[in-house]
Amino acid sequence: MNTLLLVDGHNLLFRMFYGMPDHFRTPEGVRYNAVYGFANALASALSELRPTHALVLFDTEDCGDRRSLDADYKANRPDWSEVPEDEIPFAQLPAIRRMLDAVGIPYAEARGCEADDLIASYALSAPEGWHAMILSTDRDYWQLVGERVSVVRYQGGVCDLVTPGAVERKFGVRPDQFADWKCLVGDSSDNIAGVPGVGPKTAAALLAQFGSVDELLSRLDEIPKPKIRDALEQSRERLALNRKLILLTGGSPLPVPPEELISAPRFPRNLLTLARESAEEAADIDVFRL
Repeated sequence: MNTLLLVDGHNLLFRMFYGMPDHFRTPEGVRYNAVYGFANALASALSELRPTHALVLFDTEDCGDRRSLDADYKANRPDWSEVPEDEIPFAQLPAIRRMLDAVGIPYAEARGCEADDLIASYALSAPEGWHAMILSTDRDYWQLVGERVSVVRYQGGVCDLVTPGAVERKFGVRPDQFADWKCLVGDSSDNIAGVPGVGPKTAAALLAQFGSVDELLSRLDEIPKPKIRDALEQSRERLALNRKLILLTGGSPLPVPPEELISAPRFPRNLLTLARESAEEAADIDVFRL
């Protein structure tokens, strides 16, 4: 079976930037802790998961259609224009791209399209007989978990597989209900409001009873608690908007066809040297800011 490893580039970048010590610097003082952590994580994932194909996907400067749908979407993110370059995760993106070039791992982005949508598009449109593995700690991808799609969380040097059972144990809903669950509770990381008074347990209980948000809204009279019933009634528009913001449906144009991706990339033994040299080579490239 062909297996396609899809890496959420910005998710891994941020985790390594804030999770790795900042003493990884070139003789000129250029910081490369995220580059080194990124290389380590990828090398470990490739060694443990042994995919036949791999691709790293990055976000671009805008949020695509979602920001036009909701001005509050991701409005809680930092204003990087006021942050010193040394403290900006994106400052290490050029070096990460150099590192990926050096080891032969392809990467891509699509203007006006979030990495989430690109990754979902690759995962949902993988050729028959392929299995997609998404390397990310972003739980938005849990809605895609199934027979042909897995989510892999890299933590402490180990790759943990998110299974349908793991989703149910954690949140009390099936993967195919997870997007609806998030529509009900909201998502503070993306500044998406949920239904007032509906927390994680209440949302799970409602979906266990009604199956979906659409069915829930069509049978509001069966909800015994007036406050919950009224909150849901008044949140119809919010729930419809949340679905557009949260649901990953795929369908975005693929920058590179899966069959054309380079397989079995090799990392050199000395990842520290690779990371440092990539940072040195990229030192004069302008910082990529969001």
